[in-house]
Amino acid sequence: MRFLIVRTDIRTAAADDLATIWAGGGRLRDEQTSPEHRRQIARADDLDAALILARALSTVGAVRSGRQRVKVVPLRDVECTPHTEWLERPAIGRPPRPT
Repeated sequence: MRFLIVRTDIRTAAADDLATIWAGGGRLRDEQTSPEHRRQIARADDLDAALILARALSTVGAVRSGRQRVKVVPLRDVECTPHTEWLERPAIGRPPRPT
């Protein structure tokens, strides 16, 4: 499984925003609707390598002081299938595929 290691800025929230969110039962930070600003991205092919990279990125001063964070995100391995329109078009320099 592949992993994405991301160093992001932490968004600050005011105390009244926190109280409103907690009272309503909502989320303060929702990465799917508004992701945090990315500062650095790395990719690893296994968990051990991802954790070593994350540990290295965690030594940055902004992470240690709490202004940024490091996340390790697992990526799904999906079978990549080309669009049917691409299969119908011949590649440059190749004859068309027989049907």
